[in-house]
Amino acid sequence: MTKKEKALYIIEELERLYPETPVPLDHTDAYTLLIAVLLSAQCTDERVNKITPALFARANNPTDMITLSVEEIRAIIRPCGLSPRKSEAIFQLSHILLDKHQGEVPQSFEDLEELPGVGHKTASVVMAQAFGVPAFPVDTHIHRLLTRWGITSGKNVEETERDAKKLFPKEKWNKLHLQIIFYGREFSPARSPKREKDFMTTHLGTPKALKELV
Repeated sequence: MTKKEKALYIIEELERLYPETPVPLDHTDAYTLLIAVLLSAQCTDERVNKITPALFARANNPTDMITLSVEEIRAIIRPCGLSPRKSEAIFQLSHILLDKHQGEVPQSFEDLEELPGVGHKTASVVMAQAFGVPAFPVDTHIHRLLTRWGITSGKNVEETERDAKKLFPKEKWNKLHLQIIFYGREFSPARSPKREKDFMTTHLGTPKALKELV
């Protein structure tokens, strides 16, 4: 099976499984999504969704956020992990949004990636889910699955993103990256793979991936 044939199979099967792709992180606008995605680094979406209501009740916009101290933000988000770095980033990026962007989340990769705590993956999620701009955010889970399925031999998420964008139609990117995440959670979680249920790897998998399923 060629990579193009694999890509078509993936699209068809994931569309069958997940015709709807609700955004996993609770948010009300681009700013609250940006903060939630920033918090999700090395933290589950479920935990983020338990923490953000308390944070957003205090501050759901840059103007209110900068009235809080870094220590106050840190106290609220501590269960997410990496709270010293994340709280500082939230405080600083809120100032920058007010100073440089009229309090609005910028709608460009370049401007987003200049914000503290915002890397390419976070910027891609915001561009895709807040603004509908085609993007293919690749985290370690998508990297793992696309490697197992023989879509990429990339050694990192950057190379995997490049390969995915070459194979999958641009109009599918925003939905597809969520569908892959949903599949991984249901059928192929990293820590306890459900080998008997991971039909995608059984059908598409590289020799190494198939050996891992035995």
